[in-house]
Amino acid sequence: MVMTAVEESSDVAGRGVAESLVDEPAEDEVLPPLGKNRNFLLLWAGAGVSILGSRISAIAYTLLVYWSTGSATAASLVTFAALLPQLFMQLPAGAVADRWDRRRLMITCDLGRMVAISTIVVMVIAGHLWVPLLMAVAFIEGSLTIFYLIAERAAVFTVVPGEQIGAAMSRNEARSQAAGLIGQPIGTMLFAALRWLPFGATAVAHLISLITLMFIRKDLQGDRSGPRRHILAEIAEGFRFVWTQQYLRRALMLIAASNILFQVLGLGLIVIVKHNGGSPATIGFIIGASAVAGMLGALSSNFFMRRWGIRRIIMTVNGAWAVLMLSIAFAQQPIALAAIFSVILFGAGVSNVAGIVFTMKTTPENKQGRVGSIATLLASGGNSLGALVAGVLLDNVAIRTAMLVVGGVMVVIAVFAIVAFGGRKAAELERELNVTY
Repeated sequence: MVMTAVEESSDVAGRGVAESLVDEPAEDEVLPPLGKNRNFLLLWAGAGVSILGSRISAIAYTLLVYWSTGSATAASLVTFAALLPQLFMQLPAGAVADRWDRRRLMITCDLGRMVAISTIVVMVIAGHLWVPLLMAVAFIEGSLTIFYLIAERAAVFTVVPGEQIGAAMSRNEARSQAAGLIGQPIGTMLFAALRWLPFGATAVAHLISLITLMFIRKDLQGDRSGPRRHILAEIAEGFRFVWTQQYLRRALMLIAASNILFQVLGLGLIVIVKHNGGSPATIGFIIGASAVAGMLGALSSNFFMRRWGIRRIIMTVNGAWAVLMLSIAFAQQPIALAAIFSVILFGAGVSNVAGIVFTMKTTPENKQGRVGSIATLLASGGNSLGALVAGVLLDNVAIRTAMLVVGGVMVVIAVFAIVAFGGRKAAELERELNVTY
């Protein structure tokens, strides 16, 4: 989860940013509900369909390569190509989203993804499979998706009043959770029917996204009248901004550390189920249940933000994770594991939205893309490192010992969260920023 605040040396500047971004409505002004915000609904629906299409194609790449070649190595190469943009495209995507018109950028991404994915449709229908081409298309689609999503997240700020950012991002996070939940089953079923069908469905999804963007009437970009600098200078400016935010730095440390543990938990779940005679269906049940819980957590995050605020969410969620991760070491039954993982993912849904909201509300509009990309890059880096740690740890120690290690590390992270965000200074700063949800 991401929370940002301004260091004491820059409190005045930070409050100026917050006051300029979070405009309080007049007493007699009633904001229309998000359900009647035409521009937001178009952006939300179009991006949701596009995300669903990307989830469908993600599983289809693996299925196509493995079923056609029987080579796990070839399948892993395509998966590697699809994930590589997570490390290399985040920073340039953030800078581009801040300097270019976001609507045009997103339309360009949709067009590019449609063309790229259509080449696979043609290749499969023609009865040919060339792994290097699949790798290239997977990399291109993954790269364009990152540019699209960063621009879309920043664009929300321009179509939704500051007072409704919390509700908007709650819907966005739930949308992404839902797409992840149903995307893989849909992709699998479409592949079983016709091997080119999931890729065709993905191309149609990007077309729908493009059409919705063309009907949005509001400008998705703020003022860009200042001088344009080199893209590396703008990326560096984004890093400097993040570094000056004391609480953002602390929150990003929490994100990176907890993401490492989540990767160990994911692989650890498979090991626990297998060691206890469970089947892949059991794993699917636990993952499905926890995914639903994550979606519900995202949907309810605005409720918790209004009643607890960001700081209490950070401390409560990290503390709860410490207890829950320790308890996994003693859980053996699928129902117990499903319950524990569901509560963990519920907390993740709440905290993810809370972090995004706070970051958006305290980051200037012309830095939204860069700050969002930096946070995502650090989170992705934690995932990558976590995958390596998970394999080494689970191969060298007993599963119960591994889970106790994970829980112990989470206890340390929880203590850091309480120390970092539980003080009076942090509470005063949150009030000074006047962030409403």
